[in-house]
Amino acid sequence: MSKNYIFFQNTKCEYFPCHKIENEAEFNCCFCSLYMLKDKYSGNFKYTNGFKNCSDCTIPHTKNSHEYMMSKMSLVSKIGSERE
Repeated sequence: MSKNYIFFQNTKCEYFPCHKIENEAEFNCCFCSLYMLKDKYSGNFKYTNGFKNCSDCTIPHTKNSHEYMMSKMSLVSKIGSERE
């Protein structure tokens, strides 16, 4: 089975790469599912004007990030279900 969803690059995006990373060839474009987490698991972030600023975080943008992101989905699901 193909796993193309694990790594994707949109080099035509006007913001590519939207985060600084050492090896641009390994930059993974994705929507960060860790955004709702407020702890150490959601990367190097800060709050700017009341909003979570993740511009210094590269966790979801590295070649092998899929496994890490998926390992945190139970936390994301738990928070999501508590908000309903």
